[in-house]
Amino acid sequence: MITIRKSEDRGHADHGWLDTYHSFSFASYYDPRHMGFSNLRVINEDRVEAGAGFPTHPHRDMEIISYVLEGALEHRDSMGNGSVIRPGEVQRMSAGTGITHSEFNHSKDEGLHFFQIWILPQRDGITPSYEQKLFPEQEKKGRLRLIASADGAEGSVTINQDAKMYASLLGQGQEVVHHLARGRHAWVQAARGSITVNGHLLEAGDGAAVSDEDLVRLTARQPSEVLLFDLP
Repeated sequence: MITIRKSEDRGHADHGWLDTYHSFSFASYYDPRHMGFSNLRVINEDRVEAGAGFPTHPHRDMEIISYVLEGALEHRDSMGNGSVIRPGEVQRMSAGTGITHSEFNHSKDEGLHFFQIWILPQRDGITPSYEQKLFPEQEKKGRLRLIASADGAEGSVTINQDAKMYASLLGQGQEVVHHLARGRHAWVQAARGSITVNGHLLEAGDGAAVSDEDLVRLTARQPSEVLLFDLP
């Protein structure tokens, strides 16, 4: 079964400095039909004006992944980390017992476009930690590149949950297939371009919940970037 979540049906808020879309209920956007999917709790697509950002704020007991599409995301946190995340890089924070952090557009004259993903942890109360890795474009072209997993397989960032996150860059007509184990689910997020998921059309910003399927077949109708989550 495949259920499409159209881009225009997502929660939306335009704060001037921030234009944000929420696949699931978040902040002032609440829809009891869209509270998450499996242990995937948040997929926010954020566009941040030059020099603007999120002042210091707290998190706890959440796996937080940032995936930058355009621009540069500047990060500082209470663990002493200070970094800039650019396209191709993935940042992972395990909030655990509690952290505070800030996120700003690093540029003073260019916009920032990124996804922030929250995944519920397998266990609460862990020690907070941070990780940032580069996944070169070449490793994502024409294939599903594992970028987050419970065991850090294939050099992916490590998350405190039995979930996997993949990224792929597909040329027009290219296809990739991901096999789902019995009882597993998938979420597909079209980041750019236009794809089909088992024949169902997804445009940029659309998502798809996949259950009771043996595989997920992604076919690009034009050059596309896509995220796939394999979930319990």
